[in-house]
Amino acid sequence: MEATKKQKQLIHINAPTRDIKEEFVQWATEDVNKISTNDLSFDQANKILEKLGQRPHKPENWGNFSKSNPKHKLILSLLYQCQYTCEVNGKEVPDLERFAKWLKYKAPVKKPLLDMNNTELEKIIKALKGLFKSIWK
Repeated sequence: MEATKKQKQLIHINAPTRDIKEEFVQWATEDVNKISTNDLSFDQANKILEKLGQRPHKPENWGNFSKSNPKHKLILSLLYQCQYTCEVNGKEVPDLERFAKWLKYKAPVKKPLLDMNNTELEKIIKALKGLFKSIWK
């Protein structure tokens, strides 16, 4: 997962100089060729923020779902059908990180899944069905 805009801003604000910021990036990435905060992952940015005396950020997971909501179950089923899956401990499970990115940037309703009402969930379901149809033409 990439570093968030807020993490990058905090690193720029709290690093005393540009050179020190670049050294932090090199240290966190373990690569002397990387000097930009755009090269950081979410965890690497948190590592730098902790060294700068800031609190680490918690990841926003837009893909969290409720097992008791039937529309959320339908969305999980559609994720399998659209091949939005990854392997974890030898099992094929929905790739919630990829789904969260889709929700954030490409979905018709740009909100975390748990914050959506039934009308918004229907729009997401319709979009996933369209994605499914485009994959299996």
